[in-house]
Amino acid sequence: MPEITEAELAPNVKALWLKALTAAQTKNHGYAIKLIQSVLKDAPGFLDGRKVLRKCEGNVTGGPKKKAKIFGMKTGGGLGAMKLASQVKKDAAGAVAAIEAELEKDPYSPELNDVLFDAFLALDMNESAAFALETIRGAHPDETKYLHKLAEFYIGQEESMKAAEVFQDIIKADPTDSTAIKGEKDATARASMQKGNWGEDKSMKDMMADSAASEEMEKASRTGLTREQLEERRDELAAKYAEDQNNLGVVKDLASVFERLEDWGQALSYYEWGFSLSAGDVALRSKAEQMSDKVKESELKELEARAAENPDDPEVKAMLEERRKAGIEEAVTEANRRVEQNPTDPILRYELGKALFDSGDHSGAIPHLQQAKRNPHIQSKVLLLLGRTFKAKNMLDMGVKQLESALEDLVAMDNVKKEILYEKGLMHDEIGDNEAAIGCFKEIYEVDYGYRDVATRVEASYG
Repeated sequence: MPEITEAELAPNVKALWLKALTAAQTKNHGYAIKLIQSVLKDAPGFLDGRKVLRKCEGNVTGGPKKKAKIFGMKTGGGLGAMKLASQVKKDAAGAVAAIEAELEKDPYSPELNDVLFDAFLALDMNESAAFALETIRGAHPDETKYLHKLAEFYIGQEESMKAAEVFQDIIKADPTDSTAIKGEKDATARASMQKGNWGEDKSMKDMMADSAASEEMEKASRTGLTREQLEERRDELAAKYAEDQNNLGVVKDLASVFERLEDWGQALSYYEWGFSLSAGDVALRSKAEQMSDKVKESELKELEARAAENPDDPEVKAMLEERRKAGIEEAVTEANRRVEQNPTDPILRYELGKALFDSGDHSGAIPHLQQAKRNPHIQSKVLLLLGRTFKAKNMLDMGVKQLESALEDLVAMDNVKKEILYEKGLMHDEIGDNEAAIGCFKEIYEVDYGYRDVATRVEASYG
C-alpha cells in the first residue's frame, strides 16, 4: 500500500482534510478526530493525517497513561492487542482500522502501537511503521523493548543515524543496557561510513584489516568500565598511537576514551586530528565541535567557582565578566561558521539563534529560530526561545502565540512544559491579563507545588 502526501489526496478527501486541520487549529479536537478518521478511511497511506490524528487524540485523552502494575508487572494492551495481532496476520489492511479505533481511547498505548507497526510493516508502509514506534518513543521512553525494535528497524532501513539516536534514548533510560551502548557505537560508525560513501555491500568486519583489528574494536566498545580501566585503556592506546600517529582507528578510540574521562581538551585534540585523517568524516567533526564547547564550558565554570570563592576580588570579577562577554562573541562566530558549513541543519540554526539571543541581537535571532522549527525533536525549545525573543522585543502577544504553539504538542507535564507554561504566565502578567496568567500558574501548581514561585502566585490570587 503506497504512502501519499497531501498533494496526492483526491479533491473530495483533501477538502475534508483541510476542514479537519481547521478544527484542530481551533482546538475542536473531537470533531477533528472524526474528520481525519474519514480521511484515513479513503487514504490510509496519508501519514501526515495520521500524525495530526494522534496529536488530537492525545489532547482529548490527556496524554500518555501510566500502566498499572500487578505483582510488579505492567498491565495494559492485553487480550485486545493480542487479538489485533492475530488479525494483522490475516488482513493487515483491515487490522489498521481496528487498531485505530482502539488507539482513540489510548493513542500512546505501547502494545497497540507495536501491533500497528507490524500491520504497516506487512503493508510495506515503512514510514508509517516507524511513526507507530516513534509514538511509543515519545510517550514512553522507558519502554526500551519497543525502542530496541525501532532501532533495529532503522538499521534495516539503512538509517544508521536515526538508529544511533534511538540507542542514545535507550541509554538515557537504562545506562546499563550494554546492547544499546554497543548498538549506538556501531550505528554511529555505520553512519560515518555511509556519509563517506563506503561500499554498502561491506559489513563492519569486512572493513577490518584482520581479526586483530576486529578484536580491538570489540574491546573499545565494552561498557561499564571503571575510571581505572578507562585509564588503562587510554595508556594502551597511547602506546599504539606513539607507534603510528596516522592510525585513524586508534585516534578515534583514544579520543573516545578521553571524552569518557571528561578530559575535554585532549578529546578535542584527538577528534580534530581524527577528522583531518578521515578526509572529512562529519561525525568526527561534530564530535570535535562538541568537545570545543565542553572546553569553553569547563573554563567558564572554573572561573565562576573562583569568583564565588573570592566575591570581593575585583580582578576575578572583571575576568569573569570579560570571559562571559568573549564567550558570547565566540559562540556567535562559531555558530555562524557551522551554519555556513551546513545551512540546512535546523539544530545548527537553533544554536546560532540562541547565540544571537544571548548576545542581545534579538532581531537577528528570529529568522534562524524560525528555520529551526523544521526539526520536530527540538521544536518545543525553539518555540520557547522564539517566544522569549519576541518578549525581549516587547512583542508580548507574538511571544504568547509561540508558546501556545509549543504547548499544543506537549502532553505530559514535564520540566519543558512547566517552563513554557511559566514563561507564558509571566507574559500574560506583563500584558495585564491576570486571569490567563494565573491559569498558567495553576496548571503547574496542580502537579508541582514547589515549582519556582507558582504556589505564592496562585494562593495570592485567592486573597
